[in-house]
Amino acid sequence: MLRPKKRAIVPGRIGAFALGLALLLGVCVSSAQAEDPGVTATEIKVGNTAPYSGPASAYGTILKAAGAYLKKVNDEGGINGRKIDFISYDDSYSPPKTYEMTRKLVEQDHVLLDFGPLGTPCNTAIWRYMNQHKVPQLFVYTGASKWGDPKGHPWTMGWQPTYHAEGTIWAHYILEHMPNAKIAILYQNDDYGKDYLSGVKDGLGAAAGKLIVKEQTYEVTDPTIDSQIVNLKNSGADVFINITTPKFAAMAIRKAYEIGWRPTQFLNFVSASISAVLKPAGLEASKGIISGSFLKDPSDPRWANDPAVKEYLAFMRKYYPDGDPKDIFNVSGYSCAQTLVYVLKQCGNDLSRENIMRQAANIKNLQLPMMLPGILINTSPTDFYPIKQFQLGRFDGTRYELFGQVYSAALARTN
Repeated sequence: MLRPKKRAIVPGRIGAFALGLALLLGVCVSSAQAEDPGVTATEIKVGNTAPYSGPASAYGTILKAAGAYLKKVNDEGGINGRKIDFISYDDSYSPPKTYEMTRKLVEQDHVLLDFGPLGTPCNTAIWRYMNQHKVPQLFVYTGASKWGDPKGHPWTMGWQPTYHAEGTIWAHYILEHMPNAKIAILYQNDDYGKDYLSGVKDGLGAAAGKLIVKEQTYEVTDPTIDSQIVNLKNSGADVFINITTPKFAAMAIRKAYEIGWRPTQFLNFVSASISAVLKPAGLEASKGIISGSFLKDPSDPRWANDPAVKEYLAFMRKYYPDGDPKDIFNVSGYSCAQTLVYVLKQCGNDLSRENIMRQAANIKNLQLPMMLPGILINTSPTDFYPIKQFQLGRFDGTRYELFGQVYSAALARTN
């Protein structure tokens, strides 16, 4: 019987073999270390911070609705076989706390990305950190214009229409329908409020100096804004632009009504919730308020038989029964979470942070079920503003009655 000859292994071959093995193992180790955290064969870890307490706690329901939608996705099999582990911390709308909680998410919880962190001052506190560490700060829940900076901050992307665009739309409406208006403005004294104010002034253009008769600011720590509202009324203004977060929006609406001031009032979208703002302020006091939206209002009879609204209401009953299904904030959280799920599905099995941002920057004509007809999500590597359209609505004491056309951020009317 023939036996195979044993191959002599000389010392040089041992060295070459060992070196090759070492290089192979080194490549494997390097590859493993290069993999982004927060992803396993069965899980995608997603982080978030939101104001579940504090002066902006009315917004907490947005992320509760988003988290409930992600649970629904998990119950239906997850994203390409992976379940989403959603970790959300309460930052109390405090920028230092946002920074602390975000570092915990990145450095201790090892999340893949930060989804929908809420608040302009809070996101400003972590903006640089997230981009330095190359962690997606994705679909930031604030309309500040600076979130659309793909060149300077390629790891941060907004979601909703910008505050500047909304303010510009109001201004153009005023110029068209109230060219002799006397405008009074209340705004939060930070980047959020100033972004809206800038949009109003840019939209009014040369007329701003003539039409704006009074400006007043407030701090999020202020116990009341009564004196500001009295000062605005005493200016003789017949148009009131109310740039406030929910707590202060309700205060402003109520106080204006109590002192007999009945201007045409524009209320920013981030405080347009009927249940969180208008009901506490008083529905009678809120009649006539004009705001903008890009989402279907579940309380509007026109959507009573809409399949998407029916599906949303069924979702709320099952996954977020403690939430108000008619609250537009919950519709917003639901829709924002759908945008995240769309991006993660587009990533396939390449769930690297780079690919997540690549897919987020390549959304084409996405219409989510709860968006108003004609409003689409579009992004590109040079366009980090996903939603750029609005339609105005006037509160009639029960709901917002939509009117006019859909406006784009560039103020081009679309059908």
